[in-house]
Amino acid sequence: MFTVSGVDMKDIERFENMLGALGNEAPKAVSRALARTGDMARTRVVRTLAKQTGLQQKIIRRVVKTKRPAQGHPETGAGQDLTYTLHAAGGDVSLKYFRPRETRPGVVAFVRGERKLYERTFMKGGSFERGRVALKMGGHVFERHGRRLPIEVVKSGVIIPEEMVSGETAAAFDDTVAKVLPRRLDHEISRALGL
Repeated sequence: MFTVSGVDMKDIERFENMLGALGNEAPKAVSRALARTGDMARTRVVRTLAKQTGLQQKIIRRVVKTKRPAQGHPETGAGQDLTYTLHAAGGDVSLKYFRPRETRPGVVAFVRGERKLYERTFMKGGSFERGRVALKMGGHVFERHGRRLPIEVVKSGVIIPEEMVSGETAAAFDDTVAKVLPRRLDHEISRALGL
């Protein structure tokens, strides 16, 4: 989970006088700056996470949820929440989401940026000589643990919530917030002051 909830103390001090001049309008300007920064960070997180895991961006977008800042009551500020949160839930992602392709030795899938062979796994039934037949089991990749049964769905080892807060994805989030938030605060405060 990522949260954008503030800036470096130097940046706060830089905007302190201007925020003070805004009075009750200050939380609104900060909220807009956080929302825009958070949206830009989310875009970078989705792109980077897709590259880092091997999943398609549309799958990442479905999993990564957003909680935007709430401005609260205009006069009292009650219900105000000046945070932007990205979070994801879920466990080990099924191999079917990594563009699997069945071969004689097993299924090949694109996981974490590289093609990987999962030996003795399958997606279809029948012999290779007579032609493989698609199984009506949701496109999953299976591994057999006996002569015929039991079989189980093969997982990728990719857990999106863990991947999201590590490696290039975490760096992309931090970098975007550090570069964009002060600029957005400046823009929103200037706009509110009519400058």
